[in-house]
Amino acid sequence: MSDLKVSSTPWRAEVIQDFARSELFQRTFQEGMDLVEETAGYLDGAGRQASKLLSRNAALAYAAESMRLTTRLMQVASWLLVQRAVREGDMPPIAACEDRYRLTGEEVCRANGEADGLPGELLMLLDRSERLYERVRHLDRRMYVEGATDETPHPVLSQQDRLKSAFGS
Repeated sequence: MSDLKVSSTPWRAEVIQDFARSELFQRTFQEGMDLVEETAGYLDGAGRQASKLLSRNAALAYAAESMRLTTRLMQVASWLLVQRAVREGDMPPIAACEDRYRLTGEEVCRANGEADGLPGELLMLLDRSERLYERVRHLDRRMYVEGATDETPHPVLSQQDRLKSAFGS
């Protein structure tokens, strides 16, 4: 994402803060953390047992897809935890704009691997995690990246600022 510039303008801080306090954030956070927990339980239990019954090729695909699943969910969980830190006042919204807090790993998280012969429960977790990743990716770009290269002031807000300074309000 080196070609994208992240914005840290004051209006963006308000957008970040508003999102962190929203019902959408709360639902997304809960969904993400529940999916992390469900996935961990599956991979440590039924998934481990199911993987032992797979053919060599399917077992390799299982290993690759379970790593992709884990990477995808850890990226989402990290992003959501930053938003929660903003919500709880542990991190200022402007600090959340730093590149190190952006959603990364697109080349791994968005790639599609071989699904033939994989257990159905793993396939469902992969699908759910991919949909969640894409939603969080969309939020990340809308909140932190889009418009960052074109930071020209909004014409109406610019005029309002000029009026305030002219009349001392």
